[in-house]
Amino acid sequence: MCDWRRLEFPAATNRIPRFFRADPDHEDMVKDQPVRRLVKLKKNEKPLTMAAAKAGLSRKTARKYLKSGKLPSQCQLERYWRTRSDPFESVWAEVKFPQKYQPGHQAQSDFTFMGRLGVTIQGQPFPHLLYHFVLAYSNWEATTLCFSESFESLSRGLQNALWELVALPEEHRTDRLSAAVKNLQRDEFTERYQGLLNHFGMRSSRIQAGKAHENGDVEQAHHRLKRAIEQELLLRCSRDFSSREEYEDFVAVMVARRNAARQKRLGEELAVMRPLPARRLDDFTRQWVKVSPSSTIRVRHNTYSVDSRLIGERVQVRVWADQLEVYYGGRRQARMPRLRGEGKHRIDYRHVIHSLVRKPGAFTRYRWRQDLFPGILFRVAYDELRQDCPATADRQYLKILEVAAQEGEQRVREALQVLIERGQRIRFEALRECLVDPVVEPWEVMVEKMDVGLYDTLLENREVRS
Repeated sequence: MCDWRRLEFPAATNRIPRFFRADPDHEDMVKDQPVRRLVKLKKNEKPLTMAAAKAGLSRKTARKYLKSGKLPSQCQLERYWRTRSDPFESVWAEVKFPQKYQPGHQAQSDFTFMGRLGVTIQGQPFPHLLYHFVLAYSNWEATTLCFSESFESLSRGLQNALWELVALPEEHRTDRLSAAVKNLQRDEFTERYQGLLNHFGMRSSRIQAGKAHENGDVEQAHHRLKRAIEQELLLRCSRDFSSREEYEDFVAVMVARRNAARQKRLGEELAVMRPLPARRLDDFTRQWVKVSPSSTIRVRHNTYSVDSRLIGERVQVRVWADQLEVYYGGRRQARMPRLRGEGKHRIDYRHVIHSLVRKPGAFTRYRWRQDLFPGILFRVAYDELRQDCPATADRQYLKILEVAAQEGEQRVREALQVLIERGQRIRFEALRECLVDPVVEPWEVMVEKMDVGLYDTLLENREVRS
């Protein structure tokens, strides 16, 4: 028979916060508490029946644990049998494949749309996605904010996650993203995606068509993360943020809080993972395009304007997840936000105005003429010119727009406002005069008369102190 007085039970773990109570360690601690209490009571209570009653155990149960010398958590076996028949037993084989992951073996990632949360930036809707990276064994996760399921977003999100993890899993699994899989060509991986994984020495895998549950860890992580963010937004009493950076910090805090309960299993993964390579790959792709006679370039099925001096030249475009950079002669010529979707355009009047001034007749039927009105005052000026002097309206307005490109859009806007308030007719010559001699409202400066007797008081106080 075991001597219970010599038993050495493991020390109890620290109390775990409420939102982590699903932790198995916490459940074991709850199960073990009555037996720990029994051991303490048995030192003072001679009858076993009395000690067991105070510990909340039956005499038989108390005797069993004292005899075995083990805690309930140490006696628990993994049950592999059922206590009742499974009503779905005949169909489980078709829809479910139980998985048992090994530490450091697989990571899963996917994009998830966050629009349903109703997040706004300074009161404006902020539609966006999160690239979500999850380790299958420990469920450690990382996120990167993005705006499309492009390869650039995939590359940036994956590399951000790996650099935060500071280790490499053996395999990376995705769903059938067009950025990673050629779905129309025998389900082969794209060259860019395969090259990205080859750089890190990771194997690539994908799910079958229509089998989202094969990427189940990250799919379930989507649901739980968005639910946690939703709860935090309710506690915050506001879904509005002052900037994108503030919102990104908010999400990062949520992810870090969720990862806090996964450190033990994460440590098991890090112990067997490989180190990172010396450097990460570029988060952009390069594309060479020719500038059209209309001073525009075509990138990923969208149109962007560039400086008219580049017409006819071949330029290098660096396509990032959320922006484009245009290089010519090894120097960056422009940076602009990347358009989402296809068939859209972004025209900057500063790029095309010099060409239009030389050919004002092209302005009337210019395809993207609406983009050449940078504000309501410019539209008002053009409409008034068309009404008063239709023969020269286009030429005068283009000159006004050229001045805005050269001397500042805000200055021209203020000058137009002055002409309207004065009741003057808007003309290019009147605008130039207003810019040369801006109207400055005189300030009325009031200077109060000073009492010089205050100096005598200061001198008298100084003599008294001395």
